[in-house]
Amino acid sequence: MKQLIIILAVFLFQSCGNETKNRQQTEPEKKLEDNSVLTSEIKKINPIILNVSELPNDIKYEGKIVNAIKWTDNLGENIVITTETGIYESKKFKHENDGGDAEIFAYHFIVENNNAKQTWKVYDYISDCPVDIVAEFIDNTFQITDLDNNGVAEIWLMYKTVCHGDVSPSDMKIIMYEGQQKFAIRGENKVMHGIDDDGNEMYMGGEYKIDKAFSDGPKVFLDFAKKLWNKNIIETWKNKY
Repeated sequence: MKQLIIILAVFLFQSCGNETKNRQQTEPEKKLEDNSVLTSEIKKINPIILNVSELPNDIKYEGKIVNAIKWTDNLGENIVITTETGIYESKKFKHENDGGDAEIFAYHFIVENNNAKQTWKVYDYISDCPVDIVAEFIDNTFQITDLDNNGVAEIWLMYKTVCHGDVSPSDMKIIMYEGQQKFAIRGENKVMHGIDDDGNEMYMGGEYKIDKAFSDGPKVFLDFAKKLWNKNIIETWKNKY
């Protein structure tokens, strides 16, 4: 009987020891997993679409809102607004040709203590154009990414501008910001201007220049920019206004 009691006592002692040992082994692993989850959440970018009524009162902008987005990253709470004026006559410009004007804007703000501070602005326009005017952001190209996984969002803008009375390419630009760093590709889109003797479509335009920031920056940025450019290089005609 004494031997049975001794054996049970030894068994219980070993079981408690193993349980303590297992708990000591598993607790650090759980803590590491928690830290890993927190790190991934910091780097994750989750843009939220805003209504005009949800914008801070001190945000000022021109034009009609195309996009209004909010997200949080390592810079803090961000808001980006893109706007277009459409075709109108602006008092900003001299009018010698009885032409129209069109402007586009993009604004970035950091919000702290309910105060919005503008950190950069993109502005382009066509002025005093007596023929067809285009100054607009290209549909479905506005994006918020974190391609280099550094916890700071990249903001992608793509738009075209032109004043023409014929079938010709439009000026086209990609502007990207990461923090205060600006990246750009500038060129023109492609338009079909005829068919050759073999029935092949003939295009003009499509050339572009990559700025030094893209050339010297992370390869993933330039790869994404080229893909975005090529996806939207062919002109699609529409009457937006």
